[in-house]
Amino acid sequence: MKIKIKNVFRYCIHEDGLVAITDCNTSAEGELVIPNEIEGLPVVRIEDYAFNWCESLTSITIPDSVTSIGGVVFFGCSSLTSITIPDSVTSIGRAAFAECSSLTSITIPEGVTTIGDSAFDGCSSLTSIAVASGNSAYTSLGGVLFSKNGKELLNYPEAKSGRDYTIPEGVTSIGGGAFFGCTSLTSITIPNSVTRIEDAAFYGCSSLTSIAIPEGVTSIGDDAFDGCSSLTSIAIPESVTSIGDYAFYECFSLTSIAIPESVTSIGDSAFSDCSSLTSIAIPEGVTSIGNRAFFGCDSLTSIAIPEGVTSL
Repeated sequence: MKIKIKNVFRYCIHEDGLVAITDCNTSAEGELVIPNEIEGLPVVRIEDYAFNWCESLTSITIPDSVTSIGGVVFFGCSSLTSITIPDSVTSIGRAAFAECSSLTSITIPEGVTTIGDSAFDGCSSLTSIAVASGNSAYTSLGGVLFSKNGKELLNYPEAKSGRDYTIPEGVTSIGGGAFFGCTSLTSITIPNSVTRIEDAAFYGCSSLTSIAIPEGVTSIGDDAFDGCSSLTSIAIPESVTSIGDYAFYECFSLTSIAIPESVTSIGDSAFSDCSSLTSIAIPEGVTSIGNRAFFGCDSLTSIAIPEGVTSL
């Protein structure tokens, strides 16, 4: 398999006679149209990292021969305002559009059945995500991306208008990075139907002042509220048994938090740099406190470690 060059991008021909786009010259600018065929063979895939740091590309058209878009494909494409994804595409990789800060909207075609984690992280101008009506895996409600059955909230666009959002009843899971970087939201209402808050669900929601986690949630994922610097209070229900790594990292405004008796583990750096935290009570059921759990908690004057802790 040999890497070849065509215009501004590189490609390779696999043994099965199918072409994949592997790389692009970072000096490429303006509109880019990827051809259906190269050397008479169909272009079927865009490989991981293919268009990384192509900061002057404003538009990319993907041909209807492509079935797969890899991970971290368009990272750093800060001038990209539009992209056409054909119906032939069935999968979009992890962080595929991460940091495409000029992208204002995107339509998920009906053929896509898999969207990787963090696909739209850092898309700070994204106002809505649309989904083709025939898609069997995903749907859009008010510009917000959900699983087809509406039970998992997958992505709330960072630039969507409004400062308050109520998650619909029936949602059971808030997906990884679902509200990543939503700096305008001051209030989010979580319904009682929610049982899972995944990793980085509210990462960087720097204007969020308070939030109530409903009964039924059993774990708070890694980085779940990381960087929620305006968060002053949070209610953790008795159903929660674990608090993930960096769960409340750099929650600078958090002054106190009540950890319920149900919690048995507190992750690494869970409350690191919570510089306004003045008191915290660790329940008797906790057996594990991770590395740097309270590092940088400059206002914390005392803390009682229960006898049941076996790992500190």
